[in-house]
Amino acid sequence: MTIAGALLDVTPLRSSPPFRRLWIGQTLSAIGGQMAFVAVMFQVWATTGSTAWTGAVGLASALPLIVLGLFIGSVVDRVDRRRLYLIVTGGQAAGSLVLAGQFLYGYLPPAGLLVMIAAQSCLAAGSGPAARTFIPRLLPEDQLAAGLALNRIAFQGALLLGPALGGLILGGPGIAACHLIDALTFSAAIFGALDLPRTNPGGEPARPGLRGVLDGLAFLVRTPIVRGALLTDLAATVLSMPVSLFPLVNAERFGDDPRTLGLFLTAIAVGGVAASVFSGAFTRLPRPGLVMLGGSVGWGVALTLFGLSTDPWAGLAFLALAGAADTVSVVSRSTIVQRHTPDELLGRVGAAEQIVGRAGPDLGNLRGGLIAQATSGTTALVSGGLLCVAAVAAVGLTIPGLRQGR
Repeated sequence: MTIAGALLDVTPLRSSPPFRRLWIGQTLSAIGGQMAFVAVMFQVWATTGSTAWTGAVGLASALPLIVLGLFIGSVVDRVDRRRLYLIVTGGQAAGSLVLAGQFLYGYLPPAGLLVMIAAQSCLAAGSGPAARTFIPRLLPEDQLAAGLALNRIAFQGALLLGPALGGLILGGPGIAACHLIDALTFSAAIFGALDLPRTNPGGEPARPGLRGVLDGLAFLVRTPIVRGALLTDLAATVLSMPVSLFPLVNAERFGDDPRTLGLFLTAIAVGGVAASVFSGAFTRLPRPGLVMLGGSVGWGVALTLFGLSTDPWAGLAFLALAGAADTVSVVSRSTIVQRHTPDELLGRVGAAEQIVGRAGPDLGNLRGGLIAQATSGTTALVSGGLLCVAAVAAVGLTIPGLRQGR
């Protein structure tokens, strides 16, 4: 394969103006969301000085997605998905404006701020699955993996730019300005979706209520390749998520210097962006299932080496490798899910994918923290990495179609 063939495939941006507008709008919105997240964490910490409260921010964001996800996914499979996306994204923009207005009526107490975050997350439970249904409608199948890789580099780029810009804004105009920018970037997401075609579900609409949810779960049970893709992601995140251990590792390897704490997440993001830039090397391969399994194994191996490393800078290099492997795995997993899910089930399966993507890391960080408290950070990291490799191998061996899936 030539160097040009290994680079990020931008064909979807050239060939599909609706995809291009949607991608630009969602990229800007992702950057604004990261800025708002930094502002929320700063406000909660400044108000409480408590890590329990800052941890509750993640819980307030994740719980609505987990509790409501499958039910809202069923709604996504019954209505015009474009219209639903516009409504809930507009609601998110309104919520950001409320948070921006704090400088007028006084800053919310921590509990009130968490209520607002939870309300925003309830809306995100609808916007996420709806957005996942657009790409198969906008791109031909041979461009699907490339489109998902473009979404991934947008996500990784937002992780790099958003927190840095948020910190600069916090040091100048302040908290309210971050939320105002977030509201404006939600407007960009709305503008990007305005010209999308009507996206009513194909086939038979989802049955209402619990019956529609059970239909979605039944599909996952009888479709091993999609089930295996989600199980692989759970194996990687629940067993080997390292983020909760970064403060401990920073204290051990960098003398607890606060200036170096951010380097850990930055290293993962840099690796992810690099993998996205060269994503043509794996999105053009014929077996995304095998690529996904390899990426997940690479994630576990890289984190094992990170745990064993005594040199702090070598450890950051291993985190960059982990970030690259994670991008390979995520893009390949999404390709499998999109290709093997009927249009009329995309909302419910997208909701399940969103739940796995949010709950897995939260549980993994909890697991790592508990293991480290009982033993050591090295034990938590190394055991998690090895368990990840073993679990991914087990999924690959017990679901042969996943290795052969296209």
